[in-house]
Amino acid sequence: MTAQPTLRELFTNPRFPRASRYDARWVAENQMGPNALWLTEWACEALTLEPGMRVLDLGCGRAMSSVYLAREHGVRVFATDLWIAAADNWARIRAAGVEDLVTPIHAEAHALPFAEGFFDAIVSVDAYTYFGTDDLYLSYITRYLRPGGQLAVVVPGLTHELEGPPPDHLTRPQKNGAPFWEPDCAVFHSADWWRRHWERAGAVEVTSVEALEDGWRHWVDHERAVEASGLGVFPSMEEALLADAGQTIGFVRAVARRPETEADSASPHVWEPAFMSVVSDLLGGRDEGPSD
Repeated sequence: MTAQPTLRELFTNPRFPRASRYDARWVAENQMGPNALWLTEWACEALTLEPGMRVLDLGCGRAMSSVYLAREHGVRVFATDLWIAAADNWARIRAAGVEDLVTPIHAEAHALPFAEGFFDAIVSVDAYTYFGTDDLYLSYITRYLRPGGQLAVVVPGLTHELEGPPPDHLTRPQKNGAPFWEPDCAVFHSADWWRRHWERAGAVEVTSVEALEDGWRHWVDHERAVEASGLGVFPSMEEALLADAGQTIGFVRAVARRPETEADSASPHVWEPAFMSVVSDLLGGRDEGPSD
């Protein structure tokens, strides 16, 4: 009789040796999607992070990625999320012993409470698709980077852009009743799409955009591990991912820098409340009607 693999074995992935050292039950309890620690390790492979740097973890979920950034790289992390309360993340941060390095923030991605040029790096893992496909977002988020600051985003994505509807094996219900593809998956894009999206914005110098090799296999391994733990809160996507076998679904990493020579913007972004005063100044007196 073959022994069943332990939870630790299931969450151990040779491709991500640093992330695999973390307690398997802790990872299973705090997951909100594909393995956040594995994807954070992949994001960090493309960055230069030094102790003491200020890093924004944008859409940090339950702060697993923030704990990883602090422990593995000694950076000062601002763990920012809309869905998870800062108090909840603070409890996890303290339990992980990184309260001196990680600050929890409750904020919406279009209304960040930080000073322009404050961060040395911005990292976003499995969250950027919820706001970053907007053509205006890159020029907004990069305002919070210092000149030369780094941006790394890892998201679920496509191997190629879809010219029609998604394949049937992604839209039909799995045996557990849940389909992989939902309307929100319309924000999934290929590496080529993300490169064009960032390059045409002109707000950053794009360093690299690429798909994770065997990304779908890593996703399947994560789904199996969470199912085995009995701690999953979302329906498993293993069946659909196996049917797809990397034809359509994977992960994309996009990395860029804010230009070194770029000056701070003279005016607020159109999403910022301060932009209203700019509009008021420009249109001042227009409602008073013509003078005699």
